Amino acid sequence: MTVTPPVSRAVERAAAALGRLRRGRLLHPAGRSFAGEVVIWGTPGPPTGVGLLDDPGRYRATVRLSKGTPTPGSWPDVLGLALRLHLNAGRPFDLLVSSSGAAPLLRNLPLPRRDFSGTYSTIMGYRAGPRRLWLAALADPESVDLGRGLDAVAAAARADAPRLVLAVASAVGPWRPVGQVSLGTPLGAREDAALAFDPVRNLPPELRAAGPLAWLRERTYRGSRRARGVDGQSGGSTAATV
Repeated sequence: MTVTPPVSRAVERAAAALGRLRRGRLLHPAGRSFAGEVVIWGTPGPPTGVGLLDDPGRYRATVRLSKGTPTPGSWPDVLGLALRLHLNAGRPFDLLVSSSGAAPLLRNLPLPRRDFSGTYSTIMGYRAGPRRLWLAALADPESVDLGRGLDAVAAAARADAPRLVLAVASAVGPWRPVGQVSLGTPLGAREDAALAFDPVRNLPPELRAAGPLAWLRERTYRGSRRARGVDGQSGGSTAATV
């Protein structure tokens, strides 16, 4: 999909204006952030071609769980999970996933729900060479439940170390677990406000955002960050991992 520069600039300016009116994040303004850790086990079966997913590793992370609208308390909403892997060199890896269904026909649709323990997928997907990939964070049946509402998520993190399973899939294939996300120390409100993600540019070199509206996502997030006076690598926990 070809988009002219004037259209892209207009979208970014509109997102920035809405962000200034909202006095904060344009998208998913209500959330809780945590220091965390990601352990990559490696890809079962055929490799994805993305070294970060195919090769075992352990990474310090920042995790943010949020509500999209946001609705009050534990009311249903499109829930979000933003994950930043702090890599040893270069840009971090920012993964943003939304509450969705686990089945192939539903992993492309953001679905409102109450419970923060469930399936989150990348909705639009990525390309790794000729392959089309979707990434997800799935509920870990052996982990403490994250509960309903942001206060419940924070309480679960204080009481234990909640976990989610990272997984990868093709457009129609089953989810293949590749690793685990653990939530640790809750971050303060100021740290949460300073945190900013760039899900289009902060990617491993083998991975790129795919889909006809990838440009819209890039410009919307850029406009939102511009209104807040932050960049695509702002924030992120320096606390010890779990």
